[in-house]
Amino acid sequence: MKVGYARVSSVDGSQETGLDTQVQLLKKNGCDKIFTEQKSGTTTKGRNALRECLDFVREGDEFVFTRIDRVCRNILDLQLIVKELNEKGVVLNATEQPISTKDASSKCFLDMLGVFSEFETNLRRERQLEGIARAKEKGVYQGRKAKIDIDRIKLLKQEGLGATAIAKDMNIHRDSVYRLLKKVGD
Repeated sequence: MKVGYARVSSVDGSQETGLDTQVQLLKKNGCDKIFTEQKSGTTTKGRNALRECLDFVREGDEFVFTRIDRVCRNILDLQLIVKELNEKGVVLNATEQPISTKDASSKCFLDMLGVFSEFETNLRRERQLEGIARAKEKGVYQGRKAKIDIDRIKLLKQEGLGATAIAKDMNIHRDSVYRLLKKVGD
């Protein structure tokens, strides 16, 4: 059985289009069952559809995807997935790249693409951090706006409530109360 997996990033502007395109390609390549999700590919944690797909495949099945970066964006996750599939007797295959676990040269190319996918992710992260640093230097980037009402914390503290009671009242963690009280000098 051919089992497909399609993923678009949760921040991808063309989620539906990208997912639809992948699903069409997987169907065109004979996938009988297709798992889809909209999650970041930087880690396999929290990727429920990927986990379901890997649990679903059985010996003799083929795990199919369009490109390696749809499955994962770091080499360790890729190696763990390949190991898991190999142990189950499942072949891994991409529709848009000449990679699979069917032969040695395809496996080598698979590993190389995994390294480049992780490299691309790391470069993107570095560029993002550089951009944030430049914005901070210019005074443009201030970070995320505070979501906790500090004035309310101060008021509740003045009324004699302790950190635990304030946290419970505001439905926040007690550590946040301590941190903010320290910040405002109380």
